[in-house]
Amino acid sequence: MSSTADVERTGRGFVGEALRNRRLLGMALIAAIGGFLFGYDTGVIGGALLFMQKDLGLKTHGQQELTVAILLLGAVAGALISGWLADRISRRRTKMISGTVYVIGAFACAFSQNYWQILASRFWLGLAVGTASFVGPMYIAELVPARIRGGVVSFNQLMITLGILVAYIVDWGFAGFSNNWRWMFGVAAVPGAALAIGMYFMPFSPRWLVDKGREDEARDVLERYRAGEKDVDDEIEEIKDVAEKEFNLRELLGKGVRRMLVVGVALAVFQQIVGINTVIYYAPTILKFAGQQDTGALTQSVFIGCTNVFFTIVAILLLDRLGRRFFLIAGTATLTVALVGLGIFFASPGVQSSVGWLALACLLIYIMGFAVGLGPVFWLMISEIFPLQMRGPAMAVCTMFNWGLNFAISYTFLTLTDVITKQGTFWLYAFFGACALVFFVTLVPETKDRSLEEIQADLGADADTGLSREREPETARA
Repeated sequence: MSSTADVERTGRGFVGEALRNRRLLGMALIAAIGGFLFGYDTGVIGGALLFMQKDLGLKTHGQQELTVAILLLGAVAGALISGWLADRISRRRTKMISGTVYVIGAFACAFSQNYWQILASRFWLGLAVGTASFVGPMYIAELVPARIRGGVVSFNQLMITLGILVAYIVDWGFAGFSNNWRWMFGVAAVPGAALAIGMYFMPFSPRWLVDKGREDEARDVLERYRAGEKDVDDEIEEIKDVAEKEFNLRELLGKGVRRMLVVGVALAVFQQIVGINTVIYYAPTILKFAGQQDTGALTQSVFIGCTNVFFTIVAILLLDRLGRRFFLIAGTATLTVALVGLGIFFASPGVQSSVGWLALACLLIYIMGFAVGLGPVFWLMISEIFPLQMRGPAMAVCTMFNWGLNFAISYTFLTLTDVITKQGTFWLYAFFGACALVFFVTLVPETKDRSLEEIQADLGADADTGLSREREPETARA
């Protein structure tokens, strides 16, 4: 198989592959709708929350926070069962089910009549979001050539940011309608149905087919999605070799993997505790804190969504040129400075009256830093730092930490603004950003164009990781 370096020398990456192989592009787009659904539900609640409080009796900050964050508990549950479902009934059928569950959840949210109904509906939605967002990258990675796998992982992140942007636009568009928040939720049924129906026409994952003894079908799928490439038999053999290895969960805590897991979990934790989802979920609320009215807050939220999408595209185009560490460190430093600026804005009434635009500027700079750094780099690096045969379980552990911290941060934001003030809350996130910077500079290796052996050496792993040197070239390529 061709290496990433070979692809760069020939000038063909994800975009070039997509133009050459439209079937592959179509598959990636449909499978990544799961990321879009995650992004949409992440973004839509911020605008809906402004209007649903009176209708559903959300009188306290605790009720508002749980309405926002309950989706994440559902996502944790969905992610927990998704691995079992993906192996038992296939990645393809799991995504079809998640799309169907999402459609039901969208309508349930739209027709909710009280606080408990919206909680149950948002939890149900979370089941679909957690399942689709976990299985989607796995399904895509098992169908695309190894040389563009990193780009496709970041492509899924792009779909998340597109979902957030569309949610902000929908919130803004329905702001003047009666029962507008119900429409904001109901529109989500459309992409949910698109995922369920679209996946019906997609193939089974070749990895799943090999696991089930359907090797000929797996070969047919790879030949259709490799556009005439001649290394299909080699890939089938590689899949068989990995499938035959028995994996014990205790291996995740072995010396050979422990520091890799520490880095992966730390990336998952830092991605959330710098406060990203308070900005995404509560952007209109934060802008109202800064003095905007409902419509103005929703309009400015669209600017935040556009910035998120634009700089995610920048990261996708440049990650393989400038490296993961460059964007991780530069992006985290940028968002930390922006958080300090937000704290200064809310701490100084004089600044608020004379430089009212500063809050929006800081939010835009914050989103820019996250979109080029922790946003895509976390998901990309956890797909690169673990040995192949334990990559799935290790990524699942990191994902659980990510969802769990997402819930904790989302559920405490409004309470923190009451307890330690708005400026204190943003300065707390800035402190976490500074801690993240120290960790990234000292302990996170560069993974661009590095073999697994080199990455393991950087992480201080012992040679005994369960991978023989004879298997290393295949693992590195994967």
